[in-house]
Amino acid sequence: MQTGGLWNALKYSVKEADQINELFKQQGITTTLLKGEEATEEAFKLVGLMGEKSPEVMHISTHGYYFSVKEYEDAVRQGIREDEGSMFRRIDHPFIRTGLILAGGNEAWNPENKFAWMGEDGILTSYEISQLNLRHTQLVVLSSCESGLGDIHGDEGVFGLPRAFRIAGVKNLIFSLWQVPDYHTKELMIEFYHNLMNGRMPLRTAFRQAQQAMRHKGYEPYYWAGFVLME
Repeated sequence: MQTGGLWNALKYSVKEADQINELFKQQGITTTLLKGEEATEEAFKLVGLMGEKSPEVMHISTHGYYFSVKEYEDAVRQGIREDEGSMFRRIDHPFIRTGLILAGGNEAWNPENKFAWMGEDGILTSYEISQLNLRHTQLVVLSSCESGLGDIHGDEGVFGLPRAFRIAGVKNLIFSLWQVPDYHTKELMIEFYHNLMNGRMPLRTAFRQAQQAMRHKGYEPYYWAGFVLME
């Protein structure tokens, strides 16, 4: 996740998706794998529509974004700013100031190209996620940096991606609280799904064992402790 600049390809994201997809296939589980230009906002919004049930597991490996209240207030004080992501920075609603970057998202993020896209802009906001029907989804894994961040509203908790997915009906979520390099994220996720699929472990156990495996490999907590499980 980042708060400015254009979005670069995550070197290990495709490898992560391919390996996880293979683990599911080995168990005879039907999957839908969307990569590159196929991973569009339009495709995401079709999930759970037309009477179809949303998938039991959704693994999302991409960039995310989050603009804090302070960044929003600074943008308002400074007036209209033509920097990357300015249209999302300058909106009061916390569910607009956080979201996921999908195929084509750079076009909308770059102010020089802000009228270059047709249809959806490739930026899936938390608000848009909250309007989806994901009530049959047991687990969403947000394999992106700082995907657990959001605005804190008193006793109502954090308004960000996890809350949006919960409103959409998702039962369990895994997300991160700080930036983790995509290589170490891939390593953690492969361990987790191996435990879940091949090891037949309960969700909480599979996640805990994956983090312990990262520790045993010699990785510092910075590289794996940022991911948390919300049940």
